[in-house]
Amino acid sequence: MSKKRKSLVPAKSLKDTEEVVTSDFIRGEVLDDLLSKLVRSVEIAKASRGGLPEKIWMKQQFAIGVNDVTRVLERMPVASATHSTHNSSEAQTVPGRRRAPLVPLQAVLVAADCNPKWLTKHIPTLASTRQVPVLSLKDNKGSSLRLGHVVNVRTALAIGVKAKDSIINKTIDEVLKDTKL
Repeated sequence: MSKKRKSLVPAKSLKDTEEVVTSDFIRGEVLDDLLSKLVRSVEIAKASRGGLPEKIWMKQQFAIGVNDVTRVLERMPVASATHSTHNSSEAQTVPGRRRAPLVPLQAVLVAADCNPKWLTKHIPTLASTRQVPVLSLKDNKGSSLRLGHVVNVRTALAIGVKAKDSIINKTIDEVLKDTKL
C-alpha cells in the first residue's frame, strides 16, 4: 500500500497566485519603449565601465539566464511582510563561505514566449517571496530575442537587474513607476 502525501499548500491557492502573478504582460509600444530605454542606458553605462572587459561588466550589472536569475533569487533572504527590501548599497556574504558579496536583484525581466513554459514558471513565485518585481515580456516577434539584445547575447529567457547605483537602475525605477500607475 502506498500512502498519499498531502501537499503543504492547497492546490487552489497556488493556482490563484500563479494566475495573479503572470496575468500582466508588457506588450506593444510599452515593450518597445522599455527595451529601447534599457538598451540606451546600457550603452551609456558601458562608457563608464572603467576598463573592465564587457563580459565581466555585464555579469556585475545583470543576472543573465534562467539558472543565474534563480541562483541569485535563492541566495537572497526571504522578505517578511514587515521587513522591507535591502538597500542597493548593502552587500551581504554568507558567513563561513568564500563567495562574492550578494547583490540583490532590483527587478526580473522574463520572456513569456519560452517553450516549454515550465522553464520560467518558478521565477514569479520565487521573486514574490523576495519582494522582487517581475516584468513579463510578451511579443510576437520573440521577446527572448529582444531581451537577449539588451545584454548582447543571442537569446535570454530571463534577466535579473542587480541593484547597484547606475543609470540602468534608474531606468528600471522609472519603468516600475510607470507600470504600477
